[in-house]
Amino acid sequence: MTTTCLGLALCWPRPVLLVEADPTGGSGLLAGYFRGTREYRSGVVELALTGTDLAETLAEVAEPIDDTPVSFVAGTRSHTQAPALRDLWEPLSVVLGDLESTGQDVIIDVGRLGLSGSPTSLLDNADLVLIVTRTSLPALSATRSWGDSVARSLVHWREPQLLLVGEGDPYRAREVTAAVKLPVLAALADDPESAAVLHRGAPPSTKFDSAPLVRSLNAAVAAVHAAIRAQRLDLVEGVAR
Repeated sequence: MTTTCLGLALCWPRPVLLVEADPTGGSGLLAGYFRGTREYRSGVVELALTGTDLAETLAEVAEPIDDTPVSFVAGTRSHTQAPALRDLWEPLSVVLGDLESTGQDVIIDVGRLGLSGSPTSLLDNADLVLIVTRTSLPALSATRSWGDSVARSLVHWREPQLLLVGEGDPYRAREVTAAVKLPVLAALADDPESAAVLHRGAPPSTKFDSAPLVRSLNAAVAAVHAAIRAQRLDLVEGVAR
């Protein structure tokens, strides 16, 4: 999940904030992409503990990724810290929503769905919720319950859709949608060599920018923006009626 979120952020056309909100603990960015060379300074725990303005603290906590328009907020150090964040997610969702007016978008890595301490308020207030899944039978079996939850209105997400990794291995998008009952927004190439750059900070090859994963990430970013534009247009037209 962190690999996908980071890949989308690095391909984003506008400044973007990547928030690690996975309740399982540990920063996939610090340990993976940065290979442990950047120490934990502050993150979501400091946001939860702030006694001042949350928006100001967010600006102080967010760290830049050099030579990119991406900044990030590191996740918890341990899963034991997740309960302390329970009262953070709702006000944070408001602050994150306000960032768009400043020209900055937000991508949130919530980790595996359904875990204790999951940031449900962030999911409920997101413009778009993407469930990342492979197309193997075990992966789709796990994902299908979330399609059922959407159908039964047990979750209150706007525009929940699927982001496939390795489409056709073995199932195609049409087959996945039929099984899971959620639309497929885009598919990412199963490209382990390129993914290793994002996942564990492996040196990129000279052809990294044109690798299958990066090409598919760019296509996915375009699909995300198109989906959000369509959603907002529908909302405006609905109000006009």
